[in-house]
Amino acid sequence: MRITLVHPAGFNFVPGQPDITQLANRMAPIGILSLAAWLEKHGHSAVIHDCLGPRAPKGIEANAGAILATNPDLVGFSATTAGFMDAADIAAIIKARRPEIKIIFGNVHVSAIGPALLKHFPEIDYLCVGEGEGLMLDISGGRPLPEIGNLAYRDPAGGGIVFNNRRTRIQDLDALPFPSYEKLAGFPSGYHLPLFSYIKRWGATMITSRGCPYTCSFCDRTVFERLHRYNSAAYIYEHMRYLRDRFDVHHINIYDDLFSAHKKRVYELCELLINKPLGVGFNCAIRTGHDDFEMLKLLKRAGALMVSLGVESADPEMMRRHKAGVTLDAVRATVEKIHAAGLRAKGLFIFGLPGETPATVRATSDFILSIDLDEMNMTKFSPLYGAPIWDECASQREGTFTEDWRLLNCLNSVYIPNGFSSREEMDALYNWHIQRFYNSKPYRRRFAKHLWQHRWSLWRLAANLPNTIKAARYFHANRAKLEAMRKDFPMHPRQPRNLRASLSAELQADLK
Repeated sequence: MRITLVHPAGFNFVPGQPDITQLANRMAPIGILSLAAWLEKHGHSAVIHDCLGPRAPKGIEANAGAILATNPDLVGFSATTAGFMDAADIAAIIKARRPEIKIIFGNVHVSAIGPALLKHFPEIDYLCVGEGEGLMLDISGGRPLPEIGNLAYRDPAGGGIVFNNRRTRIQDLDALPFPSYEKLAGFPSGYHLPLFSYIKRWGATMITSRGCPYTCSFCDRTVFERLHRYNSAAYIYEHMRYLRDRFDVHHINIYDDLFSAHKKRVYELCELLINKPLGVGFNCAIRTGHDDFEMLKLLKRAGALMVSLGVESADPEMMRRHKAGVTLDAVRATVEKIHAAGLRAKGLFIFGLPGETPATVRATSDFILSIDLDEMNMTKFSPLYGAPIWDECASQREGTFTEDWRLLNCLNSVYIPNGFSSREEMDALYNWHIQRFYNSKPYRRRFAKHLWQHRWSLWRLAANLPNTIKAARYFHANRAKLEAMRKDFPMHPRQPRNLRASLSAELQADLK
């Protein structure tokens, strides 16, 4: 079977402001690259179309045409919440022009909501709820639909919706082939790691585990769930070697939810990279409590440049509520160990969670400056259907929630806690913190020290100068300026609201 796998563009910035995706961070769509390699390993033909890629056409119609030009039998969309409506619009065009083409949707948004989506989007034939490798192989091989685990579909006889049982999750991730990076037009030069997160180029991303044993309030675990599985150290080493030798990649961001969850694997990988160096730098994420000084020193010797750790907030009550098991004293101690090991430390924070107030934001900003981070990322809270906190946000008991899927991209303030009067008040305080961090003397001193190492990031800024200036203007805007530049962004006319993973009574009646 000929399958085309699609990464839809979605909406990647703030209404009325420039899309700086190509400047800030253009990541390879690892999920569909892995699926493509898996399908081809089993004798099928797979094509990749990345609507955010450097060679993709602009607009829904043009991307639909490009997908149709691949002459597929099956089109699979891997859609986040922010990208789902773009994917649905492209799928509707494909169905109108070639109704015989089957269309399947997967990824976290689909897994969180489930069969209810089939009630609202007739252009979708199938949903993949959970891991996709086994399901895609079954469909491509012509297996009868009732026998395919993780599948939701319409009964051809009665029109009702069928949702098969979840299938057993893949245990041996080493059995999966390396992602088909070669199918990605413009890779690696057209894809970029976050600014100032690397020294060597070109860059790539890897995911070396699935699942996370923790349950943070804001995380959606509906695809891989809490069972933690991982690639062996030997597999990761060969994957890194493959990226270096085949694509001249010399820096890798490892985007595991928790890279250090299995310490023995980290130690084994570091020993391999130390004893047989590849000349490849990398970044990874750790969790406070899952670190030790010996491991951090080994990571440095193995080629690690920077490690990230999720903190989310510096308000103790906010942390107890959203990030149980992590304390500010432990975070501070972890950052000190990271620096003592010679690594850079990046803190990850979330702005605007339920319970947030101007006072908690200022406390978090003070804490961030006090621990002397090398880098910081503060995302704006986006409620996700599969996160434990969804019901609380949807109830609007402690804040106002605008459920516009396109804006659930961690860049827009769609949830306004009761402690704030408006979105503009929130965004002005967010901008205040961003300026405060990057204008601080410690950050500027560190930046100047690494200026030559950051030459490739500086080159990217210069090459995208008009958008760089526009983005800087936005992040310097105060509340009055934000109110003046605010643009209306009407809801997509086909987007439903408040769909539940636990199916509605109407859907239960149809479910077979």
